[in-house]
This record gives sequence, structure tokens and C-alpha cells, in this order.
Amino acid sequence: MASEQGILRLSIAVTLLLAGGGILFGLLSGSFSIVFDGVYSLADASMSALALIVATLISKHTSTGESSRRLAERFNMGFWHLEPMVLALNGTLLCGVTLYALINALGSLLAGGKSLDFGFAIIYALVATIACFSLAILEFRANRAIRSDFVALDAKAWVMSGSISLALLIAFLLGELSAGTAYAWLAPYVDPAVLAIICVVILPLPLLTIRQALADILLVTPPALKLHVDEVAEAVVAREGFLGYEAYVAKVGRALQVELYFIVPADWPARTLDDWDRLRNAIGEAIGDAGPHRWLTIAFTTDPQWAR
Repeated sequence: MASEQGILRLSIAVTLLLAGGGILFGLLSGSFSIVFDGVYSLADASMSALALIVATLISKHTSTGESSRRLAERFNMGFWHLEPMVLALNGTLLCGVTLYALINALGSLLAGGKSLDFGFAIIYALVATIACFSLAILEFRANRAIRSDFVALDAKAWVMSGSISLALLIAFLLGELSAGTAYAWLAPYVDPAVLAIICVVILPLPLLTIRQALADILLVTPPALKLHVDEVAEAVVAREGFLGYEAYVAKVGRALQVELYFIVPADWPARTLDDWDRLRNAIGEAIGDAGPHRWLTIAFTTDPQWAR
């Protein structure tokens, strides 16, 4: 639980176990909502495996060593651009699975519902609820130090899965308690009704992930980051006596990409490269977020065309 890769490996293993159990118990109990829970978990596990591959590539590209050097030579621009692609694919897949389940739930309701064995359903829902919320808590705690978008998304996915399992548990308990009472006629509607409600509730969550991922893929400029870079650049222009600047800012997954071009007067006296490098270092420190995931370019020119 100390690394991004370790957390994702654990998440994949637990997800596969729950997915297999969900499909098995869903078939035994006749519950399509439990089968959906298992299929949803399988889809999430496949995306977690893909996220693990991307996280490993990013880690190798930003580390030292012979294999990392060869990787960097082959992929000079890094692998950060893969991160939002995986998140977008993840959100799209989960949306597709959820929409399909919602359509089936509505069809089952219109057809008069279906009977199921509440005993098997309750056992699965109880185990799944405990497992999902336990792993979510572990990941949220671990991510305080790791600060990974992948782990954050995975932790949210476990909260979603736990909420689904908890809703199923409550519904199945109510269905079991209704047997032999005046409300026994509602039992066949419990499974499709709960599934429909769950689908409606969780559908917006992957849509938010898709929206953020598309913003990263399209290199949409984050307003807060652009404002910060502008403040730093304007202070440098005023202090150094430059004619102006151009700033280009984007966020791609966990990477921050910043390009700054300062327009220097053509009649300025010559300065040593050490002087320019010291100024670059000062600007970089003012921008902050230094590390392997910051791509910072600072250039000085007398021709404004080079800054555009």
C-alpha cells in the first residue's frame, strides 16, 4: 500500500474475486442486479489493469536506470498523455455497462419483475459491502501521501461499488422480510427496481471522469494554473524590464506543461548563459510543483514571432 502500483495490484485482485463471486451468486440467486455488480467489477478491473500499465510506464520514464534511459530515448515526450486516455476509456466503458443494466432493469419491471433467492443474495451483498468500503478506506488513506489520480479514481470506484452493495443488501433484507406479509407481491420487483435506482445514481459519476479526461486530452488550459503562471511572468517582466511574455499552460494527467517565452529588448547588453540560467531557476521556483511530472520550458527572445 506504499506505492501506486502496489495499490492497483491489490485492487485488481480483490475486484476479480468480488466479480467472480458476484456473477456466481447472481446466477444462484437469480438476481440480475448482483450479476451487474459482478460485470461492473470486471469492467473496472480491466481498466485498473490498464491504469497499472500506464502508471508503471510513467514511473519508469521518470526514474533513473538503464532501462528507463532506453525508454526515454524511445518516448521523449513521456507517457503522461496516456493517463487521461485511460480515464476516458474507463468512464466510457462504465457508462456503457450502466446504461445496458438500466435498460434491462426497466424491461424487467415492465414484465412484472422476477423472483429470486434472497438468501444467496444477502450473503453476497454483505460480504461485498464490507470488502468494498474497507478497500476504499485503505486507498484514501494511502493516497494522502501518493497523490495519484488513478488511486483517487479507484478509491471512488470502491465507494461506488460499496454503495451499490449496501443498497442491494438493504433491498434484499426488505424483500426477505416481506415474505408471508401483505407486501409479498412486491418481492419480484425488488431486484429490478433497486438495479434501476443504482444505475440512475451512479451514471453521472463516470460522466464527470470523462469530462475531466477530455479536458486533459484536448489540452484545455486550467484557469487557476494559468492565472498563477501569468502572475509569476508579469512580476518577472516588471522586475527585469522585459517587453512582454507569452505563456502556454496545460494539464495532461498528472503532468503540468508550462511554456514561457519572454520578449527581451533587442538593444540590451549581452548577458552570460549563467545569468539566464539563474533567472530560469528563479522563475521555476516561483512557479512551483517541481518534480518529474512538471514539463517547464522558459525561453528568452528579441523576436515576438518565436513566442507565438
